[in-house]
Amino acid sequence: MILYIAEKPSLGRAIADVLPRPHQKGDGFIRAGNGDTVSWCIGHLLEQAEPDTYDPAFKQWRLEHLPILPQQWQLTPKPKTRKQLTVLRKLVKEADQLVHAGDPDREGQLLVDEVIEYLGVKDAKRAAVQRCLISDLNPEAVRRALQRLRPNREFIPLSTSALARSRADWLYGLNMTRAYTIQGRKVGYDGVLSVGRVQTPLLGLVVRRDQAIAAFVPKPFYEVRAHLLTDAREAFHAKWQPSEACAPYQDEEGRVLSRPLAENVVKRISGQPGTVLEVDKKRRRQAAPLPYSLSSLQIDAAKRFGLSAKETLDCCQSLYEKHKLITYPRSDSRHLPLEHLARAPQVLGAISHNSEALQDALAAADSRRKSQAWNDSKVDAHHAIIPTEKKQAASGLQGRERQLYELIARQYVGQFLPDFEYFETRVEIDIAGGRFRTQAREVIVAGWKPFFGRQEPAGDEATQLLPALSVGQVLQCERGELLEKMTQPPKHFTDATLLAAMTGIARFVEDRSIRQILKDTDGLGTEATRAGIIELLFRRGFLERRGKAIHATPAGIGLIDSLPRQTTLPDMTAQWEARLEAICQREGSYGDFMGALVTALAELIQTASNTLPQGLQGVRSATPGRGRRRASSSSGAGRKTAGKSASATPARKAPARRRSPAKSASKTS
Repeated sequence: MILYIAEKPSLGRAIADVLPRPHQKGDGFIRAGNGDTVSWCIGHLLEQAEPDTYDPAFKQWRLEHLPILPQQWQLTPKPKTRKQLTVLRKLVKEADQLVHAGDPDREGQLLVDEVIEYLGVKDAKRAAVQRCLISDLNPEAVRRALQRLRPNREFIPLSTSALARSRADWLYGLNMTRAYTIQGRKVGYDGVLSVGRVQTPLLGLVVRRDQAIAAFVPKPFYEVRAHLLTDAREAFHAKWQPSEACAPYQDEEGRVLSRPLAENVVKRISGQPGTVLEVDKKRRRQAAPLPYSLSSLQIDAAKRFGLSAKETLDCCQSLYEKHKLITYPRSDSRHLPLEHLARAPQVLGAISHNSEALQDALAAADSRRKSQAWNDSKVDAHHAIIPTEKKQAASGLQGRERQLYELIARQYVGQFLPDFEYFETRVEIDIAGGRFRTQAREVIVAGWKPFFGRQEPAGDEATQLLPALSVGQVLQCERGELLEKMTQPPKHFTDATLLAAMTGIARFVEDRSIRQILKDTDGLGTEATRAGIIELLFRRGFLERRGKAIHATPAGIGLIDSLPRQTTLPDMTAQWEARLEAICQREGSYGDFMGALVTALAELIQTASNTLPQGLQGVRSATPGRGRRRASSSSGAGRKTAGKSASATPARKAPARRRSPAKSASKTS
């Protein structure tokens, strides 16, 4: 008997639907006509054991206990899903062959692997486990996936990376949360000071942005514009480019702060001839944006529809599981496998049936066109989020679901639309010894642009029409114009910009060497967890919304001001993500990662013990007294079903383990 272990019931039912009938539906499983059986987890069935499982004394929160470092890691069944674990225990014993059908990502890999490990599956049987990667719940796609099973051992690094992250989040979050909560009470803060390796740097981003805005003092700066005429009286304008000699009068962004300097330039150029020094005209092509990853979809949905990251993820889960209209949504990829290109006509046909709004774009699409989205080298366990081949009346979708489906579908259709083509012209002009520059764009082929509803970048230089110009041509500067502007403070974060900051965290990393490493692999949190991390900070009273803007609360500001600076910056977390990714790529080891963490953690706990969080003196907790019994030790990034974790909760005794996950993890590098 083959036992398919899915991550959740919806995936289990999708697998069962393509197996031989008749089906026998049992409690927690479905048996096919040929005897093969499908069962499932319900998210993580297991969780890290509570601290007092390792030592009853850890039930009390005391500084002298910290850091708590389990020598032999234990998992315990979650009470609400213990029954399903019992079902799996029986079926695993009966099965001749196991097929791992977790979601196609790190957490999905660990989620089923840890159950197989916990249930004590024999070595030979475990070595024969097959991996099924399903990103589309429609029957034909599931059949294809079942025909392309791979050895599960190929994915050990993926599971090891997720295991390392899970344990590291437990160690860091639990110990730092206990340390600062204990110290916080000494200055009168009656609440849990939750610290995590992802949530805290994210909170730090918001706090520092708020502080920068509050401290901002606007300053005037000056630009000079030359209004020019050709001999044929064709008018256009160009912007002054200050020389190196002007550097003492400029700020770090190159803006001129001296009004007399700018006024002098205006006087010097008015009524003077100008000479064209350089004309650079190039024909350029721009392909449509790639299909969506989850984060890029969440960013666009926030900009266009005002949806929070969680709202977008929830709608996508419904489109994936309930309606089966899109592929696996928790994807970090924006590319597609080449073999999928052959199914493009069917997908486009489904979009045509499902969306009236995209008919014009579909009429211009060519299914034979191959964009840069199709790239096997950039696709691993999962690919970009795209529509499936399923046809369904749009009336079956709720408003937000329809909006997101059409957003995803438009991005897919764009892969088959012509490129946007244009001439980009850049002109350099000398006027009275000063250099002036102008540039313009002339559309040749509109291509995909009209169907995306996106406007050209603002700015009069980018949109003005230039006359035909040639090097050496003499122009007349009709007049110079002084433009006085004011420096603007940075803007408060919104859902869209905070998500963009998380996905492009290298911009906020202070260490240049780390920033360089992370340019291609950066990211704070994962695709699957970013929405949850943001919401976690709202629930804990550290962030609040004022309209679309996201602000830190006094508790959030006080916490960041009280923590060691390195714990509030994304540098450390960025290093973690890079090392976790290295484990996935077999370029790093579990032991090295955890060893470095334990060393750093001991130093951080010592620092916490020696200082009081004075930034929280006089600050009231948004949730006083709440959370002490179940204070999350995770950063919000370790599990898909976040919320419960090791803390001061009375322990549930863990069943005896036949095998420790640490043993298998330590063997993988």
